[in-house]
Amino acid sequence: MSPHTYKLIELVGSSTNGTDEAIRNAIAKASLSVKHMDWFEVVETRGHIVDGKVAHYQVTLKIGFRIED
Repeated sequence: MSPHTYKLIELVGSSTNGTDEAIRNAIAKASLSVKHMDWFEVVETRGHIVDGKVAHYQVTLKIGFRIED
C-alpha cells in the first residue's frame, strides 16, 4: 500500500429533517468540486429552535481528501 497525503476542509451542512441529512447534504455538495474524499468527522452539531421545537439542524464536518500523486 502506498502512503497517502490528505488535506482537510471544514464544511457546514444543514437540513430541516435531521443531522444525517445535513451530513449527506454537505458531502453531496462538496463532491461536485472536491475529488478523492475519503472520510469525514462530525465536529459540531447545533440547531435552530422555533416555538419550542427544532426547526433546523446544522452539522460542522471535517472532510479528508487525498492529494493526487
